[in-house]
Amino acid sequence: MRAGLSAGLAALALAGCATAGTGPAARTAAATVVTVQARGETAAVATANADAADDPAIWRNPADPAASLIVATDKQAGLHVYGLDGTDRSFLDAGRVNNVDLRDMGAAGIIVAASDRGDPLHAKLALFRLDPATATLTPLARIDVGAGEAYGVCLYREGAVLHAFNIIKDGTIRQIELSLVGGAAQGRIVREMKLGTQSEGCVTDERTHQLYVAEEDVGIWRFDARAAGSTAPIRVAAADGVHLVADAEGLAIAASGPRDGGYLVVSSQGDSAYALYRLSDDSYVGRFRIVAGKVGGTEETDGIEIATGDFGPGFPGGLMVVQDGVNPPRAQNFKLLAWGDVARALRLPR
Repeated sequence: MRAGLSAGLAALALAGCATAGTGPAARTAAATVVTVQARGETAAVATANADAADDPAIWRNPADPAASLIVATDKQAGLHVYGLDGTDRSFLDAGRVNNVDLRDMGAAGIIVAASDRGDPLHAKLALFRLDPATATLTPLARIDVGAGEAYGVCLYREGAVLHAFNIIKDGTIRQIELSLVGGAAQGRIVREMKLGTQSEGCVTDERTHQLYVAEEDVGIWRFDARAAGSTAPIRVAAADGVHLVADAEGLAIAASGPRDGGYLVVSSQGDSAYALYRLSDDSYVGRFRIVAGKVGGTEETDGIEIATGDFGPGFPGGLMVVQDGVNPPRAQNFKLLAWGDVARALRLPR
């Protein structure tokens, strides 16, 4: 996972230099990187002096986008719910939950799923319901998802049915069909896929029924997310030390334009940068790094999330939330960016 605090501080020192590649990437002729500043940050997680903050998920309030919420993990302790002003609205002692995702399922509520790694030999999927009025989480179920250590999780809606993909640390991927009836939650494994080595980050594109998974030292793969689809992986990008520097960590979709329009964004943890790939053809687009400005920059990022659209005047073009692995003198936290700032820096078409 992380190279450690000393490497993170070195990356911080180099991040403010020119927009050409710096740090570990420079030694491997990394591709050019532009810089962006965050517009806000969350309160630090409560677990100090540890690798704790890990992965965020975004709930957009359709009635008042500026009142949207961020659910994020302290993987040593539980789940925080933050406002867009960064305040910690609530915390749930949920144990060692690693990655998180959510979906608004209408009458069934806003369903939050987290990978529960409390037992490293036996994975579980932890489910919660988010109350947007109080910004609190209510536990629903812990579902057994088989042998291994639960690492990544992402949700996928196929028609009216909600599925969860649990990424096991050894690269096993299990798809769980969820039943949300009468306030309860149950799940059953409907298929299994496999990558060769340690994997974690994942995201789905429901428009095109694609599942993207990060195999940390190898690169990015995609699968057919449909339960009846192929289980064969297709390579999207290699951790080549040029465009993507291992570990390949968090994944997010920045959707735009036509059905397959937008970008896959990847945390290039090895050089504290982020790489973009075009969803329509998997082609490389560019890289950026988050540097200090109104708030600090980011280093050694694990989880990321992006939601395009209206999030109020503070976040034009959408919201990007990024885990910050080195945040002295406080514990780790999450930085908040306007997606419009990223698009402008990379000169993405509007």
